[in-house]
Amino acid sequence: MPCIRFLCVSIVVAGLAACASSPMPPDPAVQTTVRTVPPGTPPAWGAAPPAPSPGMARNWAEYRLQAALRITQTSPGETYSGEVPEPLQSIPVLQIQLNRDGSIKHIEVLRVPTNKPETIDMAIRAIRRAAPFGSVAHLPQPWQFNETFLYDYDFKFQLRTIAEQDG
Repeated sequence: MPCIRFLCVSIVVAGLAACASSPMPPDPAVQTTVRTVPPGTPPAWGAAPPAPSPGMARNWAEYRLQAALRITQTSPGETYSGEVPEPLQSIPVLQIQLNRDGSIKHIEVLRVPTNKPETIDMAIRAIRRAAPFGSVAHLPQPWQFNETFLYDYDFKFQLRTIAEQDG
């Protein structure tokens, strides 16, 4: 009986070793998607590293993208990436008004979602956590930009600015 047990254990160990040393070939029926992630983007789990200060944006489109990346980087546990689900849970739209140095002057709510209005406070906290966003002195006034938060049913958000870049 001990020999049979030893033989069974040996077969299992040998099988596991074979699996570990020779990976399965990819299944051609399974489609894979490769998605590039901007350098410095933290993984979707764990604590976020301190967000770097944005570089000098040449225009408002670049500034808005840098701000969106910074908001995402400073809120790693509150974001999702990839395809935007349909339907969304909540879509607040905020206008961020800035001081010359990129600090927040005022946040105005442009769209209050009828479903789950508490996401407005969640979005405002994410924006404040990411500030300051870098100097806007070289950009035309008014020093402001809008951002749309796309909340899924887990109350995680993706910013429309980033979703537009991916899509």
